[in-house]
Amino acid sequence: MPTPTPDPRPLTGEPLALDLLNTRWMREGSLQDLLTGTDGLAVWLAANGLEGRFTADPATLRHLLRARDALKAAVDGAATEGVDAVLEHGRIRPTLTAEGPGERAEFADGAWGPAWLAARNYLELLAAAPDRIRRCAHEACVLHFFDTSRNGTRRWCSMAGCGNRAKASRHYARTKDA
Repeated sequence: MPTPTPDPRPLTGEPLALDLLNTRWMREGSLQDLLTGTDGLAVWLAANGLEGRFTADPATLRHLLRARDALKAAVDGAATEGVDAVLEHGRIRPTLTAEGPGERAEFADGAWGPAWLAARNYLELLAAAPDRIRRCAHEACVLHFFDTSRNGTRRWCSMAGCGNRAKASRHYARTKDA
């Protein structure tokens, strides 16, 4: 059994839609992209518990990139049509199981599955708390997060990373002026 490739991204574990946006990040002033090929797609699928349900193939990658662009436009407030276009490729089917009522996502083409699930998750985030979908406040960061802090004032993707850099920058500015 091959050793899984580690996820190189600085922020993981966000809801699926934001985790898809976070497949692009900055490292030393250079934009990185996990989804440059099917190997990166396999890493993303595994990180989100989707590796057994979907295949890391070129069609899935193409659709996922389309969803990422659509989600980026929607989060930035530019356009929502792209998210709707992705959502056209699947649906929720109500089910009744031994445990009770449920739902199951269905896709005409399984290659749309991860893209559709990410777009659907974005709708769920909007329904739950649209004001908690945030971009990191650090000017050089492109990461997004869902603010789960009690008072809703989280500003940084990571306090250890961007938050610390911002505090260090403010401290340097104060000591330089003194």
